[in-house]
Parts: sequence; C-alpha cells; structure tokens
Amino acid sequence: MVLNPTRAAVLALHWQVNVIRPEGFFGAMLAGPVARSGVVARAVDFHAAARAAGVPVVFTRFTIPAGDGGLVRNTAFMHAVGDAQDSFRPDARGAQLIPEMAEGATEVVDNQKLSGLAGSDLAERLTARDVDTLFVTGVATNLTVEQTARQATDLGFTVHVVSDCVTAADEDVHAASLANLELTTAGCLSSAEIVTQLSLR
Repeated sequence: MVLNPTRAAVLALHWQVNVIRPEGFFGAMLAGPVARSGVVARAVDFHAAARAAGVPVVFTRFTIPAGDGGLVRNTAFMHAVGDAQDSFRPDARGAQLIPEMAEGATEVVDNQKLSGLAGSDLAERLTARDVDTLFVTGVATNLTVEQTARQATDLGFTVHVVSDCVTAADEDVHAASLANLELTTAGCLSSAEIVTQLSLR
C-alpha cells in the first residue's frame, strides 16, 4: 500500500481546551486519560509530518454560536453541551484549540455535531480538492473519531484512523472502538506507518 499525499487530508478532531485540558468542560472525564496516553505530542508530530509531506491538516471544533446554530438536542450528550453552551461559544476559552495544535492550524471548521463532517460543507470542499483519503486524529475515539470515520466512509472516502493519535476516557472502550473501526473503515494505521507510506511517493 502506497498512500498518495496529493489525494489525502488529515481530519484533526476536537483538539480543544474543553476536551483536552482539566479546566475544560469534559476535563474531569478526559484530561487525565489524554495526559497519560501521550496522544497530544504524538498527534502534533504526526500533523507536522503530514504537512511536510504535502498533506493538509483540517481541524474541527465543536462550538455553539448564539442561537444554537445547528445544534439539535436529540441525545443526552447534545442536551448536556446545549445546557452549557456559553462554554462552547466560538470565542470562549474552552472552545479554542490547545496551544500545541493552534500554532499550526491554518484551516479550522466549526460545527455543532459529533461528526466533524456533519453540519458543514467540509466533505464537499475536500472532494472538490480531489481528496479521497482521510487520516483521522482526535479525542475521543468512541465519540467524534468513530462518528466521523463512519460518516466519511459512507460518503465514499477511504478512511484510516491514526491509531496512536486518538484516545478515549477508558482504555477498554478505546480498544473496542478501534476494533469496530478496523471493520467499518479502510483500517487503522499507526502514525509511523502512514508517514512511511507517504514518503514512498
């Protein structure tokens, strides 16, 4: 397998203060596991390597503008964030990308959905750029990562979740989600495997 960097993009999902940092809205659940996993440093390195190979990195943020935007309160998750929507305003501190990610972020897409491709024209824009392969990083594996990867696959993209650049609140849940994605996408790959394949072009 040789990956073509001219037809690929990285989707970097929810690398936000609200998700990654202890002071964020989901900090009590996710900050500890994220820190212990070392996923932030690995993802930063992978994003840099992808850019060096000519692969664009597109960040997505979960935000809620005044008036709710496209938020639909049809799950417990969406009710919870909707009730705390001031923490998710586009200019709120919690909504910002963490500094490690913000430094290299030149393309950022906001939405009010669990999938990074829902509620925006991002999929169409990627297709218009002849992108047909997506590498997915982010937190959490069983939430935005799995939701996005499944939707992208259904939309016709070849999707590889970057297995060492995602994590979840629980290791068993993380492992189960990766096992699901191994079956429902083009397969999970490590960051090293992807970088090696990109370098063969």
